Amino acid sequence: MSNKHMTRRTFIKTVSAGTAGAALVRPARSSLRILGANDRIRVGIVGFSDRARYALIPSFLKHAQELNFEIVAVSDIWNRRREEGKAFLEEKTGKTIFPIQNNEELYASGKVDAVIVSTADFQHARHCIQAVEADCDAYVEKPFANTMQDARAALKTVTSSQKIVQVGTQRRSAPNYTQANRFIRSGRFGDITAVEMTWNVNQPGRWRRPQLVAELKEDHVDWKRYLMNRPYEAWDPRKYIEYRLFWPYSSGIPGQWMVHQIDTVHWFTGLPRPRSVVVNGGLYLWKDGRQNWDTLTAVFDYGPLKDSSSGFSAIYASRQTNSAGGVKELYFSNGGTLNLATNRITPEGGLTERMASAMNMQENRLPEISIAEAGGVETSANTGTDDATSAHMRNWMECVRSRKTPNADIHAGYNHSVALCMTIAAMHTGKRVTFDDQKQDVVIS
Repeated sequence: MSNKHMTRRTFIKTVSAGTAGAALVRPARSSLRILGANDRIRVGIVGFSDRARYALIPSFLKHAQELNFEIVAVSDIWNRRREEGKAFLEEKTGKTIFPIQNNEELYASGKVDAVIVSTADFQHARHCIQAVEADCDAYVEKPFANTMQDARAALKTVTSSQKIVQVGTQRRSAPNYTQANRFIRSGRFGDITAVEMTWNVNQPGRWRRPQLVAELKEDHVDWKRYLMNRPYEAWDPRKYIEYRLFWPYSSGIPGQWMVHQIDTVHWFTGLPRPRSVVVNGGLYLWKDGRQNWDTLTAVFDYGPLKDSSSGFSAIYASRQTNSAGGVKELYFSNGGTLNLATNRITPEGGLTERMASAMNMQENRLPEISIAEAGGVETSANTGTDDATSAHMRNWMECVRSRKTPNADIHAGYNHSVALCMTIAAMHTGKRVTFDDQKQDVVIS
């Protein structure tokens, strides 16, 4: 994708091309192991990424002994990551870890009951399907899917199974977000009238790995297996290492950052998707061969899906060229503001007595309290990503044991994928995008 908008025809051709590519290779189903309440759950790592190394695996190990889980294998199609994963895990666990070169061999081995999927953006839904078809539970990183084809296939596979799938939108397990959700749903906040979200950095090297790109050779990886159902193209180490900069392997900003915050909108409101999406932005500064934008503003229209007269707008803005504003999530009602950066509820912007009396109305101003006070629990104002990831991982592990529905189940992942696919379509075509509920597909105006 260039800085110029793609045509509608080009976008549809790009998105649908995967149907003509390599089909998903289904793993051989191993002999099923019937788990008892006290059996140890054997887990495989699918993709030894930085996210796995620095967040997912440490979060898992924090709870593994208590909940009787263990990591037994790592599957990665890059020989370097496979060996690094084995060494890292053996150091952390003191146990022998099996390095396996692809997922088909992992599932055929019969060594795992569950997997943690941390691969490239475009692979998450397909790797989820593989896991479930191999009778494994799965923790699957976000974004869940960046094409509706993959999202629909994964939803069908998971919902027709009895597998536990947790999608990695970890805000759903963070205490402050849980209390904010409870407060909004109680009715005390009032109807949401607007949402503003930002995610700003100033990082020319974000998602860049030039040294690794220079070191990677084609015979180090299984390039065809990497491409999965995407259109075939010649070997390109940047699109393997720095895939977040290139479509159709990633959408960049919306897939990496926006899905976290738009998932929160769905959670707090109970709405499954936006009614429409429009997007502006482009590749304005970091012109280093990447295709995905460095600046994006998206406007989402939300509300009762059959009532266009009510609802609210959610504005998401993100840039990689200036960090002012940082990461913010602000929810507005007629009575005030809920700020998830400060974890406070305030009367800021609420209807004052002077303005209300002019229309023979009553003042409407929320009290100034913390989200913790509103929910009646202790909540740190600085709940970090690592803490949320740990809580999210624990929730998945507990649900694997109990067979209860996890906090970010397949429906949450599907819904954020719908919003993401609508955003991608708006980015690539410059058009207003809606959604056809009957066909479960995006509609480009």
